[in-house]
Amino acid sequence: MIDSLTGKILKKTPDTVVISCGGVGYRATVPSSVAGALPGVGSEGTLYTYLHITENDLSLFGFDSEQQRSCFELLTAVSGVGPKVGIAILNVLSPDRIVLAISGGDHKSFTAASGVGPKLAQRIVLELKDKVGKGMEGIALSDLGSSSAPTPAGGSAQAVAALMGLGYSSAEAAAAVAKCDPSLPVEEIIRMSLQGMAKGR
Repeated sequence: MIDSLTGKILKKTPDTVVISCGGVGYRATVPSSVAGALPGVGSEGTLYTYLHITENDLSLFGFDSEQQRSCFELLTAVSGVGPKVGIAILNVLSPDRIVLAISGGDHKSFTAASGVGPKLAQRIVLELKDKVGKGMEGIALSDLGSSSAPTPAGGSAQAVAALMGLGYSSAEAAAAVAKCDPSLPVEEIIRMSLQGMAKGR
């Protein structure tokens, strides 16, 4: 399997990147965030890749980090989630947001992705809940805040900031965090807040 490609970037579009390595141009399908994360055309860049092989096709997918690729592989291991749907999910949710949504049982976040209906979203959360609970290739809830128990005001404030960074409004984040014990670690406040918001939808 091609693990990564480092070379001159020949072309970038919102969903593809062509990178030249050893005189060969490799075209990879990428999440929309990747083209912006890579340097400009003509510069050298690195893609972490996944080669999808079927009877009739070889498709190369590219990612800006090993964590993003690991997330893609985890998603596509779910029945009904093929590479196109995996990319569609990564187009609307970052890896840390995916981990938080699964941990919090927030299946509705996945329905924002093209090709993901309510049943498939619920299956994703159900099948992956145990896996992301252990942390996924360096992506863990603790990445969003201190893993030690902070002061009450600081913990709540950090949790609100983290939730806002995940796309929730300040009002939604503050209301959800207010229902949690502020003496808990930041990652636990975030998890409980996400669970509460998922139930309230």
